[in-house]
Amino acid sequence: MDISTIHTKKDYKAAIARIELLIDAESNTPEGDELEILATLVHAYEEINHPIDAPDPIEFIKNVMEFRGYDQKDLADLLNSRPRASELLKKLRPLSLKQIRLISGAWDIPVEPLIQEYKLQA
Repeated sequence: MDISTIHTKKDYKAAIARIELLIDAESNTPEGDELEILATLVHAYEEINHPIDAPDPIEFIKNVMEFRGYDQKDLADLLNSRPRASELLKKLRPLSLKQIRLISGAWDIPVEPLIQEYKLQA
């Protein structure tokens, strides 16, 4: 097992190729240990070199709605307000803490994407 830090794209590609070879390795074996270490190194490299921005809260809600087959009426029913649902989806009004908690709890989605700042429409 010859493992080193991932500094370049070449190192990254080599680590990915090795992971693909080891993907079926069993835990608590030398190959399984190598796989775990490489996966950790690749994850660290990706976090630094290819960070993923937090999603826009309203786009996140829209994606959840689309994925689950919900529409604006479902959000309005949840919020007990058709105008409020419309304003939120059009980014005319920010999400309140109460709304974040309500949406997160009722739809079983994480709060983290909902608490991100976003730009309101003028």
